[in-house]
Parts: sequence; structure tokens; C-alpha cells
Amino acid sequence: MKKFDPTTLEIYRALYTSVAEEMGVALRRTAFSPNIKERRDYSCAVFDSSGRVIAQGDHMPVHLGSMPMAVAAALRAVEIGPGDVVALNDPFAGGTHLPDVTLVTGVFGKGSGIGGQGSVKRKNRPLSPDPRPLFFVANRAHHADIGGATPGSMGLATDIYGEGVRIPPIHLARGGEICDDVMKLILANVRSNKERQADFEAQIGSLKTGEARLLEIVARRGAKEAGNYAAHLISYSWRMMRHAIKAIPDGSYEAEDALDDDGIKESEIPIRVRITIRGDRALVDFTGSALQVAGAINAVEAITVSAVSYCFRCLVGADVPASAGLMEPIEVVAPKGTIVNANHPASVAGGNVETSQRIVDTVFKALAQAIPERVPAASQGTMNNLTIGGIDPRTGAEFSYYETVAGGMGARPSLDGMSATHTHMTNSLNTPAEALEYAYPLRVRQYRIRESSGGIGKYKGGDGAIREIEVLAPARMSLLSDRRKRAPYGLHGGADGKRGRAFIIRTDGSEEELTSKGSWQVEAGDRVRIETPGGGGFGRLM
Repeated sequence: MKKFDPTTLEIYRALYTSVAEEMGVALRRTAFSPNIKERRDYSCAVFDSSGRVIAQGDHMPVHLGSMPMAVAAALRAVEIGPGDVVALNDPFAGGTHLPDVTLVTGVFGKGSGIGGQGSVKRKNRPLSPDPRPLFFVANRAHHADIGGATPGSMGLATDIYGEGVRIPPIHLARGGEICDDVMKLILANVRSNKERQADFEAQIGSLKTGEARLLEIVARRGAKEAGNYAAHLISYSWRMMRHAIKAIPDGSYEAEDALDDDGIKESEIPIRVRITIRGDRALVDFTGSALQVAGAINAVEAITVSAVSYCFRCLVGADVPASAGLMEPIEVVAPKGTIVNANHPASVAGGNVETSQRIVDTVFKALAQAIPERVPAASQGTMNNLTIGGIDPRTGAEFSYYETVAGGMGARPSLDGMSATHTHMTNSLNTPAEALEYAYPLRVRQYRIRESSGGIGKYKGGDGAIREIEVLAPARMSLLSDRRKRAPYGLHGGADGKRGRAFIIRTDGSEEELTSKGSWQVEAGDRVRIETPGGGGFGRLM
């Protein structure tokens, strides 16, 4: 590869990253659902002409590491022309779980692209761009419902068919025109379909923002230079990751952790890893992990690769470009038919949110043997997924509320862990009480720190949170969580964090402690209280 100017490289890194960030801002500001506009449960990225990721926004790690596989699946399955938008959520084609819907479009050198200078049009209009895409842009957003047996699409189905609408790579728009039949088919199979449609349109608008900004870069600097520096960024990331791996002592490091259960059977589900470091390369092998299970916590390969990518990216100290080069020195072995690479038609709703967290815990536990001065104790290790759905008595319309609840961060080698924060594979927020109560027939009764839930040690683990929500109408509530049986581990003599728990408090004052995974009917006046795990402590008390 030809030499590059370091200053220009940094300019392009900032430019491409800002494109992804601005796509996220456009999506957040135009989305209708609180899950996207308030919790920021979305991700955006920029890809080169061959589909390699160049830059990503500072969004959801579980999305960002897996989105390149979704874009690759889209490019294999569908020819993307000017003004086309491809949608997919299929976990067995680069997706994660069904509520996460990815949209992809090409950026072409001439012409108007997606809907021209206005919004996506529902009529034909002439397009005359260069047929060769210069870039691709993609976003992924968690839709608060995508169909299936339970409101929120995060229940305990035992196969993928019970979890919602499965979308292979298909056109959602062609030549700037929305495919009405495709949109109608999707919307007919989801709850709160007007909100879903508005969120899809926000995603399309976000793609248009990315397209416009990339074309501005090309207009200023030329397509050749823009493409060359995209390749330089990928190469630079590769070199930075090789340098980070080389700083880890050679050897093999093994660890095991486990999920509580799958919600169907009560037995633990182990995840095992062996990390082999040889020079500037790493082999991450999950052989020996549990076979895939009946419950909804199976992870697909894209999730496992995403979790490994996140762990190793955390070891790169510099502001490294989040490009395809990061994974080039890392080989991931995830045996088919296991909890870390499930076969179709496994149910996978919790693989994205729960198993991804446990994969991170297991990988960090192994790396802590090699570089103990750089790896924190376990964080809460769950996203505490809460969904509530029913009929809103204020409007007579369906509602679907989805949220993940913050918990304790693990203590760090030289600092306490932070309390009540979203950690590792999630980078979202809790819905503000005002927004939640405005959008849904729900009332926030408590939201506070769960005192003394972090593990003690030289450095203390962060405390979890308590979030209590009253339902104001009959509804179906589902919980998909973990770390209720096996606590978040401490490191190097630090104590474990407290395990999580959850309750339904009925109107008569009785309390029902809930299992970590399941669905329950709740009536007006009932309250759901989630007490999230604390992080593990680090080091012995002196």
C-alpha cells in the first residue's frame, strides 16, 4: 500500500467517524419510539465499496461488532442499486436477534441516491448515478416489537418462529421508492405498527444523512483519495491491534463462566474459552461450551465475534479507528450447534443481550490471567431486559415498552467501579421517567442506587440499581435477565457483587419473586421491581 500522510489520515478518521455519529443523531431525533430516541438503542456505520467497515459511531458494541456480517450477508444476497435500501434482521444471516433490524444502502458517485434531496419518494423518478458504489452506509435499531408470541418480542419462545418476523436480506426501497408491499407485510405482523413504520422511516432518513455527508467528502477531496484513505484506516487499525496483542505475554489462558439457565430448564449453561497468544496474533476458542439450548439465550456467530471484538478493542489504548482491521489478527473458533454459535431454528432473543455479556465476562476472566493489571472484575453481566405490552386505556391502541436496566460496573485495577451504569455490550440509557410515563400507561415508583450491592475489595465494585414500575392497565410482562444464581465475580481477592433479583408487588401488598426469565400477567396497580446486580470487587482489602 502506498504511503500516507498521518495528518490526513487523522482527518479522514474524524470525517468518517463524524458521518456515522451524525447518522445516529439523525436517527435519534426523528425516531418515534422511546427505545430509540431516549435509550439510544441503535448503531450506525460506514463501509467501503467492498463492504469492509471503515468507521462506526460511539453506539452499541453488540451491534457494531456484528453489523459487518449483516452487511456482508446483504451484499451476498441482494444487488444494491442506486436508491435501494435493503433490510434484514435474520440472526442466521448476520443479524443478532429479531428486534434489531439493519438497513443498508449504497452511496453512488453521481445522481440523487435515496430519494434525492428530499425524503424517500413513493413514485418513480429518474436516477443517473455511477453504477459502482463508492461506499455503503448501514444502521441497526432495536424495534420495541417485531411480532412473536409476547409483547416486546423478548419472551421465551423455543424456536426462532415464535420470536417474531424474520426478515432475510430484502429490498425495503428500490430506486428511491419504498416497496409498499414489503412494508405492509412487516407492519401487519408487529404491534404498535404506526410507531414501527415511523422508526423505519427514521432509519431511512439516517441512511440519507450518511449518503449526503460521504458525497460531500468525495466532492471536496475526490473519490480516489477518499477510497485510498478508507483503506489506510483499515490497515492502521490492523497494525494497532497487532501491537496491542503483542503486548500480551505469549501463552494459553483458559476460563469458564456460566449463564444461570435458559428459562426452560434450571441447569447452568457453561461458556468456556481458551485464548492463545502467539506474537501479534490471538486465537479465541470456545470449544467445550454448552450445546445450544431450548430457551431463548442462544447466541449466533455474529454475537460471539462481536463480543470478542469488543474485549480486544478495549485493550487498544489509542483512539483506534473502529474498522475492519481490528479483527484481522484475531481468529474466533465458535463450534456450530453450541450456545455461542447456534444452528437454525434456535431461539436467540437473549443471545444478543445476555449471552453476549457472559461471553465478555469469560473472555476478560481469561485475559486477567495474562494482564491482571489491565482487566476489571466482572460487571453486572446482564441487561435485565424488561418488556411490558397491552392496550393503552388513554388511546385504545397497543403499546410495547422495552427497556434494559443499568447495574454495577466491576472494580478496575486502580479505581472503583461505577454504579448504576450500562456496561460492556450495551451502551444505552434508561428511559427518563417523564418520557416513559408520557408514552406508556406506566408510572416509575422508584429509581435509585442499590446500596452495598457492589463487591468489596481494595477497589469496590459499582452498585446496581433498583427500578420499580407500576402498570396502569392490564398487561403482559416479560423478563429476560441473568446473574440471579451465579454472582458477578471479583478478581485478585475482591468479593463478588450481589446477585440480581426481581419481584411483582400485587395490589394486595403480596410479593412474588420472579425467576430470571419468563412472562407474567400483571393488572392495573401491580408493580414490577428490578434489583440489578453489583459489580465485583478488585484486590484484597488491606
